[in-house]
Amino acid sequence: HLAESGGGLVRPGRSLMLSCTASGRNFEFYTMSWFRQGPDNSRDLVAHIYNNGRTEYVDSVKGRFAISRDNQRNMVFLDMTNLKPEDTGLYYCCAGGSIWGQGTRVTVSS
Repeated sequence: HLAESGGGLVRPGRSLMLSCTASGRNFEFYTMSWFRQGPDNSRDLVAHIYNNGRTEYVDSVKGRFAISRDNQRNMVFLDMTNLKPEDTGLYYCCAGGSIWGQGTRVTVSS
């Protein structure tokens, strides 16, 4: 089970921190990811963090977003800075490519 939090309405240029808490065992072995579902309802990858700590980002968020994890607390984070209107969407946490949370909504608008 995954539970996301931290979404909200912000103006362009501002920041938000999303959190995802996982229940269950072996969290530290999972690749954790954040996806965004936009107006067209497609669910697109934003960032991965592997169990060795290596990270990957989609080009549109490189330099603005940072994914991190705390294996002691079974949590993964997405630190989003310099937000743009095109970052608007429903953000999902995903474990191992197959376990999904319910999503948290981010709206970037002036």
